[in-house]
Amino acid sequence: MSVHLAPPTAAQLHPVQGLRIGVTQAGIKKPGRKDLTVVLIDEGASVGGVFTQNRFCAAPVQICRQHLSATQAKPDDKPLGTSQGIRALLINTGNANAGTGEEGLQRANETCEALAKALSIKPQQVLPFSTGVIMEPLPHTRIVAGLPAAIAAAANTLSSQQWLDAAEGIMTTDTVPKAASTQTTIAGKTISVTGISKGAGMIHPNMATMLGFMATDACVAPELMHALTFALAEGSFNRITVDGDTSTNDSFVFIATNKAGHAPITSLESAEGQALFQAMLQVARQLAQAIVRDGEGATKFITVQVEGGRNSAECLQVAYAISHSPLVKTAFFASDPNLGRILAAVGYAGITDLDQTKIDLYLDDVHVAVNGGRNPTYKEEDGQRVMQQSEITVRVVLGRGAASETVWTCDLSHEYVSINADYRS
Repeated sequence: MSVHLAPPTAAQLHPVQGLRIGVTQAGIKKPGRKDLTVVLIDEGASVGGVFTQNRFCAAPVQICRQHLSATQAKPDDKPLGTSQGIRALLINTGNANAGTGEEGLQRANETCEALAKALSIKPQQVLPFSTGVIMEPLPHTRIVAGLPAAIAAAANTLSSQQWLDAAEGIMTTDTVPKAASTQTTIAGKTISVTGISKGAGMIHPNMATMLGFMATDACVAPELMHALTFALAEGSFNRITVDGDTSTNDSFVFIATNKAGHAPITSLESAEGQALFQAMLQVARQLAQAIVRDGEGATKFITVQVEGGRNSAECLQVAYAISHSPLVKTAFFASDPNLGRILAAVGYAGITDLDQTKIDLYLDDVHVAVNGGRNPTYKEEDGQRVMQQSEITVRVVLGRGAASETVWTCDLSHEYVSINADYRS
């Protein structure tokens, strides 16, 4: 089940110069499904990464940070890193390799070493990613055994089909593969931006619980990768939530292959920098919103807009208080306009000097509350009409300033409980 989310087609996905992708069936958890993906990156590319801030992070996250920091000065314990030396991504589904201790690190390193040997590169030039069940030993021998087939697929598959195969190959409880693509023009050159993501449950920002991979053939100065990767994550994957659980494996990787042939972009404030950023943000938001639309058991896609805050931080406090409230989310599932639950969430969001007499609440075009109380013109049937829709916007006006923020979430259904109760079976 998903909310207005159609599976992508290969024809919708633009190939990116300088990348080859191969997907195979390695039998990591279940036979007969795509579960092992390699992304081969031509020399000269720049790679940025944002990772989970969960302190119980998975072995592959720890190794990614180490390998990215091997060629740049960012500390390992920071969520973001960049590098010009990365030549391959190695992604498996079916096993998270989290909560596996030193053995998990050893097994992940062995898979990096095997891929590096096959490609004649260094193990530090490989970034590993895993998703699936936590606290299960990584079946690294199956991954190593599957690498020749994945590498061969990278050489023999059409680029557009590779992206679609990879979107399918990183799924866990997802019901729909997630991929997005666009093109723009920079300095007279046609630039492609394409990406994939996975995620349906354990979705909460910093990072949002997911895997996301985006690439462009645009030329980007290495010193800009840190700011660009962070800005993309902040504007998309760090603005979604399904259930408020932050995963052990969250990773978002952005690759600039530098193959388009124009002068390198050195500033996000330049015309070229803005053109690239807007194209990439469009793709990143499509991928992030697809995760929410495919949220476990989701029947409704909900946009929460908070306006009139003193700063961005307090707007996000309110937006996430609403988005995480089980009472609010179950009311949306039931199409029940029990909208006092939203005001209650605003009240406990943590703004200590909040003046409730300045708060207005809207449900799409319906003005529900004015100056902190029920709008005299509000009618229950108007709220009911909106609540029955599959896409709904909640708008809260705080009356404290000019800041605003938007978060995307979904409802909470019986199916969410069923999916997570049966996840390991």
